[in-house]
Amino acid sequence: MRPPVWSPPIELSKAEHAIIKRIRRAKLFVFLRQHRHELFCDAFQQELATLYHESPQGQPPVPPAQLALATIVQAYTQVSDDEVIEAPMMDRRWQLVLDCLDGEKAPFSKATLVAFRQRLIAKPLDRRLLERTVEIAAASGAFGPRQLRAALDSSPLWGAGRVEDTYNLLGHALRKALGVIARQQGRGLAEVAEAAGASLVVQSSVKAALDMDWDDPTAQAQALRQILDVLARVENWLATHGTSVEATATVSATMAVAQQVRAQDVSMAPDGMPHLRQGVAKDRRISVEDAEMRHGRKSRSLLVDGYKRHVLRDLDSRLIVAVGVTPAHEPEANVTDAWADDLAAQQSILKELHIDRAYLASKLVQQRTEDMAIFCKAWPVRQGVYFPKSAFALDWQRKELRCPGGETMPFEPGGVVKFPATTCASCMLRERCTKSTSGRSVSIHPDEALLQELRERQQTPEGRAKLRQRVAVEHALSHVGRWQGRRARYRGVRKNVFDLRRCAVVHNLHVLMHLPQTELLAA
Repeated sequence: MRPPVWSPPIELSKAEHAIIKRIRRAKLFVFLRQHRHELFCDAFQQELATLYHESPQGQPPVPPAQLALATIVQAYTQVSDDEVIEAPMMDRRWQLVLDCLDGEKAPFSKATLVAFRQRLIAKPLDRRLLERTVEIAAASGAFGPRQLRAALDSSPLWGAGRVEDTYNLLGHALRKALGVIARQQGRGLAEVAEAAGASLVVQSSVKAALDMDWDDPTAQAQALRQILDVLARVENWLATHGTSVEATATVSATMAVAQQVRAQDVSMAPDGMPHLRQGVAKDRRISVEDAEMRHGRKSRSLLVDGYKRHVLRDLDSRLIVAVGVTPAHEPEANVTDAWADDLAAQQSILKELHIDRAYLASKLVQQRTEDMAIFCKAWPVRQGVYFPKSAFALDWQRKELRCPGGETMPFEPGGVVKFPATTCASCMLRERCTKSTSGRSVSIHPDEALLQELRERQQTPEGRAKLRQRVAVEHALSHVGRWQGRRARYRGVRKNVFDLRRCAVVHNLHVLMHLPQTELLAA
């Protein structure tokens, strides 16, 4: 059956007044108690109710608004699922917010909380939690029309899965596959591994089990060959020993991980000996447990094993309006692909976008309207002994490029302009322009007009002041990182997007909390 509407009291009781007076920190508990009925209005609760199918059987579900509120408080307090169940029985602040004061048992079970989270992610309605905070802010009238002056930035999010080298990736995958069979057959892992000819993988570290002198130049190839031999024996053993239908899918998926690692990390020498591949394979897998974690960089010096989290913050309202998570190796610009729908759902229009250069290739920039202004430091023009690109004048009306010597050539965005060799050979400025016998070439960026505008703007004090406004989104990322932490709570992009969204909700609630009370009540 559909869950009931959650209708906790609006007015504070005498006991609740006493609790609020004792709360010196963690004031968000007080704010949520006072405004939970606005955050989870009847219309929004009806949306949340669509997570459940109408059924005449079973017990009435826990109100999803109560579960959603617990999910937000969990992000705020950074506690585990088990602690979420304990807190409503032991922490008066949780009882205050969830309307279970002096309850002898938790208002819901851990299984109910986990199932609700899965439904929220699958729908997906976790995005609506973030949108709801934006709606409340807009209804208050404190921020005016939804013409956004937004800033975008990212920070590293280390993955929850264990990062391993090639040897241990292969051993981990094989041990996991054999463990599934051992549990299904009621046997010990060591027994199954011995039967499959894979006793090497029973230990937690394959490299320790190999017990080799790694300073020996031949040790690496010998160790790799032994592990690959074990992989081949397990593959043959699985082909001749049937497993149950339930175990087959899991075992096949885990063996596919081992085969993926072999394909991406191992190459065969002409003499038939295996070697670790030089360089890093494209889209290389680095964890058995989390298939989407990747090696990446946040900067030249900062390496990331996992993901990057991205935040789009409105500079005027200070609200986070959109978030995203990408594997660490993906270009930052990819995160904005799905944000057009997010902004449209909020009826928000980007008036200004403050970004760093990593986002210049994003769809928000490439598909911008004429009314949208981009503020970003332009890529520097390479300086040297010859005339830089900025010495060539672009006539956008005629689409002509004029060189320092006065010669003009037609151009197209995204193309390359090549001045004739004969023209360059007779030019008096040749020594300062090029040494090529075929003439000077100039590449025109597909968005050269924007880059030219950015370079001109950052030459002025006003333009540089505008660029400094993007610092505000770095503050928002710092706040979100305080609640989400440096390491991901979940495995995979989608679950971490959910976690980032609810942390953004906590950030936005703090913004709303500091509004004048009269403005928020007007909403």
